[in-house]
Amino acid sequence: MSKPTPARRRTSRRVLGHESAPAPPLRPADGERVARRRGDAASRQPETRETAEAALRESEERYALAARAANDGLWDWNLATGRVYYSPRWKAMVGLGEDAPAETLDVWLERVHPDDAARLRADLDAHLAGESDHFECEFRIRHRDGSHLWVLARGLAVFDEGRRAVRMAGSQADVTKRKLAEERLLHDAFHDALTGLPNRALFTDRVNRSLWRARRREEYRFAVVLLDLDRVKLINDSLGHLAGDRLLVAIARRITQCLRAADSAARIGGDAFAVLLDDLGDPSDAIRAVSRLQQAIHDPISIGVEEVYTTASIGIAFYGDRYDAAEDMLRDADTAMDAAQAAGGARYQIFDRRMHERAVARLQIESALRRAVEREEFRAYYQPVVSLETGRLAGFEALLRWEHPERGIVEPGEFIPIAEETGLIHRLGRWILQEACGQMARWSREIEGAAPLTLSVNLSGRQIVEADLVAWVIELLEETGLEPGRLSLEITESAVMQDAETAGERLAELRALGIGISIDDFGTGYSSLSYLHRLPLTALKIDRTFVWAMGPGARETQICQGIVALALGLGLTVIAEGIETEEQRQRLRELRCGYGQGYLFAKPLPAADIAALLRSGESW
Repeated sequence: MSKPTPARRRTSRRVLGHESAPAPPLRPADGERVARRRGDAASRQPETRETAEAALRESEERYALAARAANDGLWDWNLATGRVYYSPRWKAMVGLGEDAPAETLDVWLERVHPDDAARLRADLDAHLAGESDHFECEFRIRHRDGSHLWVLARGLAVFDEGRRAVRMAGSQADVTKRKLAEERLLHDAFHDALTGLPNRALFTDRVNRSLWRARRREEYRFAVVLLDLDRVKLINDSLGHLAGDRLLVAIARRITQCLRAADSAARIGGDAFAVLLDDLGDPSDAIRAVSRLQQAIHDPISIGVEEVYTTASIGIAFYGDRYDAAEDMLRDADTAMDAAQAAGGARYQIFDRRMHERAVARLQIESALRRAVEREEFRAYYQPVVSLETGRLAGFEALLRWEHPERGIVEPGEFIPIAEETGLIHRLGRWILQEACGQMARWSREIEGAAPLTLSVNLSGRQIVEADLVAWVIELLEETGLEPGRLSLEITESAVMQDAETAGERLAELRALGIGISIDDFGTGYSSLSYLHRLPLTALKIDRTFVWAMGPGARETQICQGIVALALGLGLTVIAEGIETEEQRQRLRELRCGYGQGYLFAKPLPAADIAALLRSGESW
């Protein structure tokens, strides 16, 4: 090989851009190695092409397999020509044949549900304008058979050097099953599983929407109605909970059938329903609607072979400026419903401001009552029971009094009903019985003449059904040392009738111990004579309202006479309450009433005053 000329060496140095030493001459061995490398490279060129082509085919196959596995339809949009390629899977997804002509964007956009079209177009435009990193949108698309399916479309645009989109490609996946599952979950979250009606959350939202409209339209009026079925527990207990469920479903259907298209109903509790009477022309429209509801609920319902009846206590709250939230209206409708129940049920009450004031006062009493139990603010008072024949002291009735730190003595009529409802009566009832038995036993030991006297203590309806009542009373008598024969427990007729069977069993167990059993306020409750002779009674107490109204020829005198005759016929003692005048005492003596209590003799007194009374040996 000849050596390169100097001129050529200078050219090489200029191309490299700097001065360099001349290349050394090639040796024969070097030339052979260069030739061999060039030959190897030449022989490898076809192999490299084949490898690349194979890799490309493998990549394409991998992509095709992934696309099939994903079950997605593919699309490729050439923005320069406007033509769109739709894959066979995309076409099959919307019911088009593989050979169906489909090369324009309209093939896609014209199938989109009208409610979703604007959103889809906006998402596409945003991505093509470079405002989003990628395109993604869920929408409904029409199938060839006219139905709609939910799809998820994703895509990515290609931009030229001027940031102008020239091409966009992506996929479309069928997500109908997922969307239906989501819709089902959403429906279940806001609807009652048994009746299918909206639940409290959805109903509250609808009332809030009505409040929003009412603030913007002066003439807009609506009402919230709460209904509580009156006899569902009885049906559950007698026919079973399945029958109760069928009753609730039937009632829900009847309520819905009574409403206008603008109204809505909901189940908001076990046997409680709510109705939104929307866009009322006049308050009387709501009353007419409630009357329809009452009639529909009252009509007999067939459950299997049985025909059952129920009624509803209904509370109505009309929209007013004082309402800021749905819960306020629901609260007031509930207050009115409580008033309907307190009045005997099977009726409606319209909420007014006085109801709210009473409800607030009641809540305050309940809170104070709970604190009073913890702070031991209760006291036992005792009212003498006197023989009407001799005027001598026969015993006492123990009465519970609440010594409020600010209000002073609170009468039982104000707090006992609340204690019953809240369950506090269990603690209060046991406290007064324990306190009175202990006090009576101490008087018997310490004061001469107190030993033969009897003690009467009221027993609430909730206490009667306590499973451990009898065992507790036995333990109490042993602990205090009071003889069972000197204790009499007083119950009301209504308390017995709440659960007559259980009450009868429990009272029989107490009577077997030697404890007396009296019916208090006789004549004011159920007065069920069929149960009266089955109870292990020892005495009847004539209610004070009859005693106060007695007079010559008065109906109340005849009632008192009938009660005395009934009691004597059954071998029972008779005690009259509320005796305030000597005339009342004399009339009761003439009717052969044996005992009485009232202000004529003494008002309820604290234990210290009773001790002084016992020591004085006073008689009347």
